[in-house]
Amino acid sequence: MRHTISVLVENKFGVLARVSGMFSGRGFNIDSLNVAPTNDPSLSRITAALKGDEGQLDLCIKQLRKLINVVEVTDFKEGQAVGRELVLVKVKATSKTRSEIVQIADIFRAKIVNLTADNVIIELTGMDDKISALLELLEPFGILELARTGRLALKR
Repeated sequence: MRHTISVLVENKFGVLARVSGMFSGRGFNIDSLNVAPTNDPSLSRITAALKGDEGQLDLCIKQLRKLINVVEVTDFKEGQAVGRELVLVKVKATSKTRSEIVQIADIFRAKIVNLTADNVIIELTGMDDKISALLELLEPFGILELARTGRLALKR
């Protein structure tokens, strides 16, 4: 089962290593991991998308709450959070294929953030299924590079 966990932590050296070590030590595969400061510069939010057993997750959350520098731990159940992901994708583009690529980007409300004679860089924000659908349509043109943030989430 897939889970999204938000961990509010003190912005200190080594905290990320302890938190990610807790997940891996409990047998969770981390699908995505994001860390960034919050509006309070002394705190950071770690958002992790995980796959694993519900019972193991409960134990893991209890142990996370005991870690030094952890302020708050939230397990987002389905529908409890607003979640998004960002992708930047560089697609091979010729003069013949460029307009079709731009049209596909427009359908997904994606932004063209860079355009050269031989490639296009597209930015898209949305749920992972939307991003996957865009990537599937762009694949035949030739994806040259790809960078995804992974899921970010905030409680509704």
